[in-house]
Amino acid sequence: MPAPKNPFKSALAEGVPQMGCWLGLADPYCAEISASAGFDWLLIDGEHAPNDLRSIISQLQVIAASGSHPVVRPVIGETWIIKQLLDAGAQSLLVPMVESADQARDLVKAVNYPPEGVRGVGSALARASNFAAIPDYLKTARDEICLLIQVENRKGLNALDEILTVEGIDGVFIGPSDLAADLGHIGNPGHPDVEATVLGAMEKVVKAGKAGGILTLNREMQTKCLEIGATFVATAIDVTLFAGAMRSQAKDAKRMVEK
Repeated sequence: MPAPKNPFKSALAEGVPQMGCWLGLADPYCAEISASAGFDWLLIDGEHAPNDLRSIISQLQVIAASGSHPVVRPVIGETWIIKQLLDAGAQSLLVPMVESADQARDLVKAVNYPPEGVRGVGSALARASNFAAIPDYLKTARDEICLLIQVENRKGLNALDEILTVEGIDGVFIGPSDLAADLGHIGNPGHPDVEATVLGAMEKVVKAGKAGGILTLNREMQTKCLEIGATFVATAIDVTLFAGAMRSQAKDAKRMVEK
């Protein structure tokens, strides 16, 4: 019995756009609600949300019962945390702040077992192998792991051509917010210079045969990226959706008693 099929990775390889949502509330109850909404993928954020390994596992468990695919973003692209997330059952990773081809190669090694990589062989203890119930897990796991990296500053963009030659990288996500800051437009990812840079980088990614990804709440930017050929696009964030709805409801409620 091989490792479970990763439908998200297959869809990206076939060029089928996958529409997603960011999960930053760090709560399995909220993740379960989101998983019933109908998104193709849900990003469990370990970089900017208050998640730890156990809260990530809890969200992986509830999303597993849905038609959405979980993607996990570690706080940093270090081998030790990638090892933990893979053993926890994450099959798709989005690694932030990749700035060089050497860094990308190290990430490829981190998701491979020896002799090709450095992933520790401890699957008998892991949720990923259904606790040793998948006999061929060690031999087939890599086929179903989707490794996505984020390029989100000038250093990463300068190295993008070389990064795109690294085998084992399934896709490249262009991060508008950090890129905006590095370009001198912090807090303004919609600045024309930022958008032009993002779209130019996305064109390079798609032309190189890698899946291109982005998170943007701007519908026009979403459409432009899809037209270029981006295939994993996040269009919403649970935190902002919840916060916006709560603030709106509070204002409406207060208007009822204002004199």
